Amino acid sequence: MKTLLATVVMSATLMAAPAWAQQTLRLAHNAAPGNPKAEASLKFAELVAQKTNGRLKVVVGGSAQFGDDVEALTNMRLGTLAFSANSQGSTSGVVPQFAVLGLPFLFQELPQAWTVVDGPVGTQLGNNAKEKGLVLLAMWDNGIRHTTNNVRPITKPEDLAGVKIRTPPDPMTVDIFKALGANPTPLAFSELYIALQQGVMDGQENPLMNIYSSKIHEVQKYISLTGHKYESTPVLASKVVFDGLSKADQQAVLDAAAEAGKLNREMSQKSDSELRGKMEAAGIKFNEVDPAPFVAKTKAVYDKWQAQFPELVTLIQKEAAAAAKK
Repeated sequence: MKTLLATVVMSATLMAAPAWAQQTLRLAHNAAPGNPKAEASLKFAELVAQKTNGRLKVVVGGSAQFGDDVEALTNMRLGTLAFSANSQGSTSGVVPQFAVLGLPFLFQELPQAWTVVDGPVGTQLGNNAKEKGLVLLAMWDNGIRHTTNNVRPITKPEDLAGVKIRTPPDPMTVDIFKALGANPTPLAFSELYIALQQGVMDGQENPLMNIYSSKIHEVQKYISLTGHKYESTPVLASKVVFDGLSKADQQAVLDAAAEAGKLNREMSQKSDSELRGKMEAAGIKFNEVDPAPFVAKTKAVYDKWQAQFPELVTLIQKEAAAAAKK
């Protein structure tokens, strides 16, 4: 009788236990600690846990711990990685339409760019991503980009002649620097610091927040405020993984990405005003740039991309013009 009673009690206990097990999902990004992308990724993980009551746990692998951006895209499409706060350049290698966000001198300030990516342009890019096995969760910010180098201050396009500039694996950035007369060379961000330190590259281009957080200013002499292009941080999910989540958990992930994006954008907008002084104090020399000759030199870049994606280029120019008036 005691054995029977014990069996009944044990069975009842097991039936009352939770019917779910916590699911652990990985998120990859390439940013250094403290960078807005890194901080927003940690916030995303925290929010996903809260919004799913612990059903989903996101483990963040920053500084390319889970592979660089290109590897992350491959692994998400295979379903072996859940999420990535990726880069616009690398994403355009899989979804080429993303490159259009980086048309030269398209955006003058960050809120203008955010208005555009949060509208019909972002919707279109989300549809394009889905066709490639990716789910666009949100569009975080990766700043307006400037040029650094160890050769000379860049004040006019001619100053870039022959300068070996590291770019992301992004055809738009390569096109821009070719048009300006530089020698653009794609290289993974994780390899950039050493390439600059060893003189393999003369310079690179990034927003001030990336330059500072990855200590690029320690191995560069000049920062020229070219403001030549904008870049987003597409926050992507594996369609294989995302489709396997419940509808409630899918919505929780989307909401978490949007909410963490607010932190990312706030930090990004603050960075330019705060970081210039810190890097000048460390010895790097800044110079302002008259954009007019740079704009003239890069007109052919628009012609090339208009031919490739006529509807999208027309749409993004229209949306950028409308956003500039707000």
